Amino acid sequence: MNKEYFVDYVKIKVKGGKGGNGCISFRREKYVPKGGPDGGDGGDGGSVILEGDENLMTLLDYKYKRFYKAQDGEHGKGKKMHGKKGEDLILKVPLGTVVIDSKTKEIIGEILSKEQRLCVAKGGKGGRGNVHFVSPTNRAPKICEKGKKGEEKEIILELKLISDVAIVGLPNSGKTTLLNRLTGTSAKTAPYPFTTLTPNIGVQRDSNLRRYTLCDIPGIIEGASKGKGLGLTFLRHIERTKILLILIDGASDSPLKDYEVLIKEIKSYNPSILDKKKILVVNKKDLKEFKNPFKENSIEISALKGIGIQTLKEKIEELLNE
Repeated sequence: MNKEYFVDYVKIKVKGGKGGNGCISFRREKYVPKGGPDGGDGGDGGSVILEGDENLMTLLDYKYKRFYKAQDGEHGKGKKMHGKKGEDLILKVPLGTVVIDSKTKEIIGEILSKEQRLCVAKGGKGGRGNVHFVSPTNRAPKICEKGKKGEEKEIILELKLISDVAIVGLPNSGKTTLLNRLTGTSAKTAPYPFTTLTPNIGVQRDSNLRRYTLCDIPGIIEGASKGKGLGLTFLRHIERTKILLILIDGASDSPLKDYEVLIKEIKSYNPSILDKKKILVVNKKDLKEFKNPFKENSIEISALKGIGIQTLKEKIEELLNE
């Protein structure tokens, strides 16, 4: 996905609609003092609601527009007519969106499933009309309530991609090439570090035609957990994956050291990630410099030439079925 279009962190302001005012009104009937009160209630203001959309992969829609307000409720009317409720404002977000209160830094909620909804700014309550204020000592009240203001807050939307398989490795280990080979995508590859600046997403089907997603996480380097290189920007995206595919460059100077760096950085960021199912894959089997210190604990492949890809697909399917 192009960096310009992939946005996984935004800050926006949301405001619920104001409740409508109650009405002061009196019936026009003979022998009834001042006609009798019949002022209706104001309608409640609409709320701002987030809704999960499985077709979205970015928060780009919220990068340029930063303020969202739901509709106000209508004022009450005579003849006990209540004002119309303000319409809710539904904001579509990708699955995996975490919602955080900008001031308190508390997590308000998370959107994890299709059409799941989360109210982030509740609309104000409509005011009561004068019909509610009749008493034995005040048969013709000239009072009503004003509508309440809607909630207003600044929130952070942080996207943590949900994928079945996350491909992690050092720069130039062949992550994007492997994703392209597994899913038939055509993400950009090049022989220099940090070619991939945003996560690439691909979709594959297993032997039973069940759909699963793979995500190529931009290169992790030593010190990434402390913000070095692309740092923490994309480490968050491996938190919600089911399977960790650790890709090692078999033609590097020290594949074993590369593996140790990866494990160390992931552990420093969030140790629980290492409790996930893992597949260790050693890439570039087609090169004469290839070496594999992991032997039977790994799968040897060449993402470029397609060597070992079928074995890898079968292993992924096996773990997903578990």
